[in-house]
Amino acid sequence: MSAVFDGAPLTAMQSPQPSHNSISPQELALEIKAFISGVDQTQGRKLSIRDHARCAVRLLRTVPACRGAALEHLRGVYDEYVITFLQDLEGEGDNGVNSSGHSGLEDVIQEIHTVLSEFVRLNPKAWAPLVSAWAVDLLGQLSSKHAGRRGAPHSSSLNELLQLWMSCTATRSLMESYSQCLAAMLAWCPDACVDALLDTSVQHSPHFDWVVAHIGSSFPGTIISRVLACGLKDFCTHGYQGAGSPEMPNQQAPPPAEKSNRVPKIGSVVGILGHLASRHSDSIKKELLRMFQESLCPAQPPSGIGQRDSPLQLRRATVPFLLQLAALSPTLLGAVSAELVESLRPPVLLQLQAQFQGLPREELDNMLGLAVHLISQSPAGGPCVLRFLVDTATPASVIMSGLTPAPHEGVREACDRLLQLLLLHLHKLVYNRPESDDGYPLSSSSPTSSSFPPRVIPFLEELRGHVRELCAETLKLERKRHLWLHQLLCLLSVYGGASVATEALCQLLTLAKTPEELALASQLHTPLSTSLPGLLPAAVTCCVAQIHTQSLGSKELGQLLNNLASTVQSQEEEGKGGSAGGMSAAQSSMAAQVGAAVSSHLHDFCPLLLHGDPAVSQAAARLLSCSQLPRAASPAQLLVISRAAVAHFFLALRLRDEGNGKAGGGGREAVSCSIRLLSRLAAFSPLTLKSVLQQLVEGALHRGHADLFGGQQEETGGDTSLTPDLGASLLDINCKFGTTVNFAGSVWSVFHAGVIGKGLKPPHTPSQPAPDRVTENQQTLFAVVVQCCSSSGSGINSSNGAASSSSARYHHSDALFEEPAPINAEAAKVVAVTLVECICPDVANGELAWPPEEHARTTVERDIHIRRCFEGNPVLFHLLSVVAAGRPALCYCSAVLRGLLATLLAHWESSRELAALDSPWHLQASCLLVSCMGEGQLLPPVLSNVHEIFPHLTPFEVRLLLLAVWEYMRGNSPMPQKFTFSAEKGLFYRDFTRDGDLSRYLAPLYSVLHKNIDRLGHLSWRFQL
Repeated sequence: MSAVFDGAPLTAMQSPQPSHNSISPQELALEIKAFISGVDQTQGRKLSIRDHARCAVRLLRTVPACRGAALEHLRGVYDEYVITFLQDLEGEGDNGVNSSGHSGLEDVIQEIHTVLSEFVRLNPKAWAPLVSAWAVDLLGQLSSKHAGRRGAPHSSSLNELLQLWMSCTATRSLMESYSQCLAAMLAWCPDACVDALLDTSVQHSPHFDWVVAHIGSSFPGTIISRVLACGLKDFCTHGYQGAGSPEMPNQQAPPPAEKSNRVPKIGSVVGILGHLASRHSDSIKKELLRMFQESLCPAQPPSGIGQRDSPLQLRRATVPFLLQLAALSPTLLGAVSAELVESLRPPVLLQLQAQFQGLPREELDNMLGLAVHLISQSPAGGPCVLRFLVDTATPASVIMSGLTPAPHEGVREACDRLLQLLLLHLHKLVYNRPESDDGYPLSSSSPTSSSFPPRVIPFLEELRGHVRELCAETLKLERKRHLWLHQLLCLLSVYGGASVATEALCQLLTLAKTPEELALASQLHTPLSTSLPGLLPAAVTCCVAQIHTQSLGSKELGQLLNNLASTVQSQEEEGKGGSAGGMSAAQSSMAAQVGAAVSSHLHDFCPLLLHGDPAVSQAAARLLSCSQLPRAASPAQLLVISRAAVAHFFLALRLRDEGNGKAGGGGREAVSCSIRLLSRLAAFSPLTLKSVLQQLVEGALHRGHADLFGGQQEETGGDTSLTPDLGASLLDINCKFGTTVNFAGSVWSVFHAGVIGKGLKPPHTPSQPAPDRVTENQQTLFAVVVQCCSSSGSGINSSNGAASSSSARYHHSDALFEEPAPINAEAAKVVAVTLVECICPDVANGELAWPPEEHARTTVERDIHIRRCFEGNPVLFHLLSVVAAGRPALCYCSAVLRGLLATLLAHWESSRELAALDSPWHLQASCLLVSCMGEGQLLPPVLSNVHEIFPHLTPFEVRLLLLAVWEYMRGNSPMPQKFTFSAEKGLFYRDFTRDGDLSRYLAPLYSVLHKNIDRLGHLSWRFQL
């Protein structure tokens, strides 16, 4: 006899029954004897299965005392039917013959189902608990017993298993009976039915899962709520040690014997909810959240309810019960974690704290450990959980964004401890994974992890897609908050391997805005450098990829370039400051690696020098100016970098001019970085030196940049906005013209071609910049050219460090340079040749000798062009002074000097002014020309000093002295072979004693001095041989 019938009250079953044919006591006695013995009492033969089953059904109808025995006997009938059903399936599969006899028990099964349904319908309170327990227990037995049959699918194939058993008449009738009982008991006693389902699920799982799936689909709301309620009661009864609260000291825990005799139902609860989660996840989620919210509602236990089953104790056990459910089912954890975290507002947190503050220390530690485990294994909602923990654990003194009030101090301390335990647990999980051959933990993306599958950490797996947000939160540098996030970022980088670590470093380099924030990148690289070699080059490559994909805005791009430059410059600052700088070896190593990586990608950073945003171009110049040029760079790459650097120099000058009076500091810093970059390029190789100098000279003489140095601006001929539009229409003109002339009988047609032009063009009045800005720009250009020519003097193959140290004197200020190094002759020659090519490209390089003064009449047009170039570009005299300092480079400008001197002679000859001061430009040009020729030692000191008396003379006297200069140059052609190199000073000198007697060239000079002795007597000593 089954245990489900033990102690069942007999009177409860004696309910009004449907009318049947009356049976005499003698016949009833024979039926009972036949049922017990299995032999027909009238005929003396053994009862068949059908007859025996019908006998049991008759006793079930008529004798209440026999109902337990009858139902127990009917178990065998159902079992026999299932055996026959499965045998038929197996035979059908072997022979292909469909046998549907099923031992002739189908009508008996139907009759049993009809009787039980009638009983439940007429008296549900008496029969529904009995029939439901019997039906669900029989379903569990049949499912387990026949699970291994060849015709039965595997228990994991839930759909096939459900289809098989629902096609069987016996199991389908049992399922319908249980469903009828459950529907009848919903209103008054659903727990008994669901409790039987849970007990059977615990005993016969997983073969019983198909029953759970079908019942849950039929009654989703009821099953979910009642299964959770029954599971909570069972957990509170013998699964939760904290059920006895200090408020109820008299409460006693259940005895050990009771605990050992029962199996916890929480596993069955997890299985049932797991089956229902595929289609009813929202209902499960709502029910779990409802249980959690109701557990926080304060209420007193009503009288008459047991202490362990009171609502108060159930509420106390709800949170541990939900934690256990989540630990056993990742599906439930992922479904409810995000919504649960969103519901944890400060009032809810205070209620939780009040609920658990009385628990023993050991119980609290167990719950914290379980919560840490759940967080680390949470498949969804990881960023949300992390944000909640960090926000709640952050001290109240930290200014946080948002309108959320600060949490209670006890709540904050609890979250702080939970976060610390989580980081410790993640540390153990990350560093205790299977190791690779090099002794480091395998990452989840490692190709060598196929033989050693790594331990997947769902929490970190989900954070892999939120590296940028994690880095942004870390860089806020809030107290304690950034320490937690930085530690988590380090663990995530180790877990994710090179890809995640590279992305994290790239994001830190991109988003950092202050030196303190940038230091976090170094702090992250230090622990990762030992396990992930080549991390910094990969991070720089990732930054370059962001630039190529244009995924960064102008502000972020400029910040990235500045951060890279600051990292590289930290090594130079350490070299300048020595050990006093306090820079660690790790930071120095990081700076060196970043510098080498940036050096290998200079061709990628070079186009940013011409970026439309001035801040980006300035940051690019700063980065390139402190980076070493790669020795393996091709000539094409070097030329591209040189052109971009020179173009950026002129853009920086214009930016400085536009920024004066507003925020000129940025423009001045850009000019300083550009000067340093050009100096490095010039000192790198002869190719870059020549390219830089050529581009500087050509750019300074270009019409687009001439206004920066006081030259004439390029006229914009296409600007017609100032010209009034006459509104003439050619069609209208021809219509009027055709009506005024009669061409009848003629084959010709005459059309009006319209009026050409719109009248006189408006005068072009270019705007000239302020003289102080022009002077500053000229000095800057002069300083750059001098620096480039000087940096090559110590040797073209000098290191970049030497170049940078020599260029350190040229930090942009009012005094740009002080006693620069001697200008290299070869560099000055490059400037000279470029000047000649720009001013008069038709001049051959061999035209060094000076013809007689009358010969200038044959080159009048060229000479006038040369003079106009000097008039339109005042910076030419500065460039000539640089050439003159690099003797004997001025010899190669002989054609330019000759043409300019010829035009000056023509001017002074035709001038009718009383004094030379009345022609200011020509006077200045004459003085500068003679001075440059003297500096370049094309003239002896006596003649090179004549420009000092030009302002005191008349135009005729100035012409006489310039004519003497011409005659000297004609008699002593400017040849480089006349210069001798001095090893002591590293310069070329000319010995004028080899040129013969100079007195014949000085007669006009002495005549002018004698004539103006009253005004020039104090200067006579300057012209003594």
